[in-house]
Amino acid sequence: MEIKTFGVIGAGQMGNGIAQVAAMSGLDVIMNDIKTEFVEKGIGNITKNLTRSVDRGKMTEPEKFAVLGRIKTSVELADMASADFVVEAATENESIKFQIFKDLDRICKKGAILATNTSSIPIGRIANQTGRPDKVIGMHFMNPVPVMKLIEVIKGLATSDETFDTTWELSVKFGKTPAEANDFPGFIANRILLPMINEAVYCLYHGVGKAEDIDTVMKLGMNHPMGPLALADLIGLDTCLAIMETLYDGFCDSKYRPCPLLKKYVEVGWLGRKTGRGFYEY
Repeated sequence: MEIKTFGVIGAGQMGNGIAQVAAMSGLDVIMNDIKTEFVEKGIGNITKNLTRSVDRGKMTEPEKFAVLGRIKTSVELADMASADFVVEAATENESIKFQIFKDLDRICKKGAILATNTSSIPIGRIANQTGRPDKVIGMHFMNPVPVMKLIEVIKGLATSDETFDTTWELSVKFGKTPAEANDFPGFIANRILLPMINEAVYCLYHGVGKAEDIDTVMKLGMNHPMGPLALADLIGLDTCLAIMETLYDGFCDSKYRPCPLLKKYVEVGWLGRKTGRGFYEY
């Protein structure tokens, strides 16, 4: 099917990045969030990213305004009625995502594909909230979306081949490299990444090393671009905890047990970069 209008639910860090790459690929985009201030902040971030590209000679000023002109902001979910393809990029919270998909199923046209940017929740569980499970798929973008090349495409048990093929082709249209993952908690990326981050938190918790030393070992010893604790701060410690809890609940395996220190940081509101304090201060 041909995708002309692309909807994004959530204008935060992931949502505005997804909206940006969709608009840069030539699609008309509807970026939705629950408050005007959220979508305004999202557009502000997109504008900043595009201005940086102009300053670096990667695009022209007219191209920048053309991209911005293709993005419509919205605070009413009903605006998604005109979308051919919608990606949900809301908080990594099952109940919130379930309600969004119930509402989208009611609002969106019959043939519209509903994708989720969930980083851990099984696609089949989300698809079950709708009357179109064949049209529900996982489309897991990496952060920061405009820079990172990977999209993890996750086909649920009921997802049709047509939905998968359309999502795969759309990922390529966005200039990304898609990789197929089967529908298990955490999929591929976070089933590998988050236990590593969780183990780094355990190292800090047990006093094996300070945060800076743990990250230095992984950067210089394992050639990682950034350390796991700094990466956790970038992702958001609340998101890291939510993913670990999904893995722990989904597999009932103690190796996925979230570190108590991670829980403690989330409880006091030290969520990383977005709050100015996590394993580091910002």
